[in-house]
Amino acid sequence: MEALFGKTVNMLSAMLGFRSDRHKLITSNIANVDTPGYKSKELTFQRELDSARGDEGRLALRKTDKRHFPTDSVSFGKVDSTVVNSGKKVNIDTEMASLAENHLRYNLTVEFLTRKFRSIKSVLREVR
Repeated sequence: MEALFGKTVNMLSAMLGFRSDRHKLITSNIANVDTPGYKSKELTFQRELDSARGDEGRLALRKTDKRHFPTDSVSFGKVDSTVVNSGKKVNIDTEMASLAENHLRYNLTVEFLTRKFRSIKSVLREVR
């Protein structure tokens, strides 16, 4: 199945899962805006990415074969993220902006998946 879908579908489906989890978290923060003592929660994916980048701000890649192309891109598999308390009181404006941004990114990922499947469908039609 890897030959048909490649790494793109795995990466995009992982991103859909991440966006879905983030949506649940943001809506939970919004729902608890008036709950006394409730602190907003966030996903730590960005912190983990920043720490993996190191001082130079780039991910370290290894070229293990002389036939590998030089690249600055990284292949994503499953997106590992954890929920942590931010320690801040919920700000409804910030949460609503985060929700809108997450919604747009989710829709963009769905559009990329749609285009990938459309191209696979086109290739399969040509083979017949």
